[in-house]
Amino acid sequence: MRKATVAVLIVGIFLQNSLLYALGESTLVLGGAQSWGDMVTRVDIAEVPAVRTNPVLTLSSARSGDDPSLDMALSFDEGKPELFADKTGHYSVSASPVLGGVNYRWSRAGTGAALFAGDSPRPAPLIISPRTPAALFYSGRHFKDFSIEFWLYPQNMESGEQVVSWSATRQTRQGANTFQRIQCIAAKNRLNWSFLEFFSSPDDGRQMTLTLSGSPVLPRTWSHHLIRFNSDTGLLEYLVDGRLEGVIYATTTGREGGEVYAPVAGDGGTMVLGGRFAGLMDEFRVYSRYNETPQLSKYPLAGGRIETRPLDLGERNSKVLKVEALGGNFSPNGGNSMQNEYAGSGRFRFANNATVQFFIRAADTPYRWGDSPESEWRPFEPGTDFTGDIRGRYVQLAAAFYPSGDGEATPYLDEIRVVYQRDDPPLPPSLVTAVARDGAVDIVWRTSPDKDVSGYLVYFGTSSGEYFGESVIQGVSPINVGRQTSIRIDGLKNGALYYFAVAAYDRMNPANAGAFSREVSARPLRMVE
Repeated sequence: MRKATVAVLIVGIFLQNSLLYALGESTLVLGGAQSWGDMVTRVDIAEVPAVRTNPVLTLSSARSGDDPSLDMALSFDEGKPELFADKTGHYSVSASPVLGGVNYRWSRAGTGAALFAGDSPRPAPLIISPRTPAALFYSGRHFKDFSIEFWLYPQNMESGEQVVSWSATRQTRQGANTFQRIQCIAAKNRLNWSFLEFFSSPDDGRQMTLTLSGSPVLPRTWSHHLIRFNSDTGLLEYLVDGRLEGVIYATTTGREGGEVYAPVAGDGGTMVLGGRFAGLMDEFRVYSRYNETPQLSKYPLAGGRIETRPLDLGERNSKVLKVEALGGNFSPNGGNSMQNEYAGSGRFRFANNATVQFFIRAADTPYRWGDSPESEWRPFEPGTDFTGDIRGRYVQLAAAFYPSGDGEATPYLDEIRVVYQRDDPPLPPSLVTAVARDGAVDIVWRTSPDKDVSGYLVYFGTSSGEYFGESVIQGVSPINVGRQTSIRIDGLKNGALYYFAVAAYDRMNPANAGAFSREVSARPLRMVE
């Protein structure tokens, strides 16, 4: 019976201590049911819905639009076909009602793609026209290098399907009228490119027609297509998924070394996408350069990064105990499905080499990072208790996202939880009393119950709640008395009513002072002898 009683007592003490420890903890939640608004830096990072119950952070598959040689950029991420637009502003875009759009589950990059029905409607599904003289295909424009690239997801890849068509008319320097056309048409599961009267001799007296063809393109599979021209050599190349499929020279000799014919855009030129094509198209782009290295992976191989704003934990010297991160990694699995591996909290290193590396730093001011070792970025494993002190009123988190080895899968974050203990100032002392003397007052109090007390401050003044007293022997208010629990304040004016309060302060440097004790008052008087 005695052993059982002792066991119950030990368990009770353990539970009581655990409860007291837990009560000292606080948790700050980012993401999840909250928002990701605290992420003030996002480099190649997107917020994606429908992966989990709440939006998650992933690597962004959207292509950058800040390339100075970018002439046309159609991302199809606007959600609705009537909103499709050229991001460069060089071209106007007109979508017919038969054109559709799909979300990120179907798209190859970004959050959407264009869906073509496959018939031959009038007007055409998507018409693109130059709107400024800066456009490469503006009427009468002579230019040098160019590249055209896009992603394609054909439904059947039937012969006769027209993917891209550009046509214009122009008059040569000798006065001859010519009809120009660039076409990309399917034939026997291949894409055939033809450039009719598009390349012209230096004196504009002769024009040239060139054709290229690639290997078979698989239906219901994304493939990348790139046409690029080098004006120095006259080299015109066709690449599929980064593989060279067709080579031809726009030269008089048909090979490198002859006189180079250069592109000339005719008048009234318009481009039609998907005139007779069934399937999806994504990231249609035109460059005024020879595109050496197209981005073929879904996600940037260099990864991306997020950083939070400085997060306020409420008190200086607050201690971060651990940071938990929940999430996983996902990749398209063809069509409308995804492979989603939810790892919960723990190490963000997956079998496909997708990775998230986490960093933390802390400081007592949000403006002067780097003034202490704690304010330097430190890597950490989520869910693991910190072995060293991470202390400060403000904490900042960062995470570097890296895709799978082939760039087709991305890790994602569902939620981040910062578990910390606030370093609250000490509790005030109790049982404060004030006894009047001749030109002085004796103040006595009971020690603060807080264990982190380094000393006490005694405040005084002549108005209740306003402790701005001065001109006493011990100095001005507040008086630092160290660890003693009483003081006689000398040099007070007899007949004046004084108000007093005491606060405890901790061992921090500089110290954190706690709340005032209850206020007491006393009126010094000259004593009768």
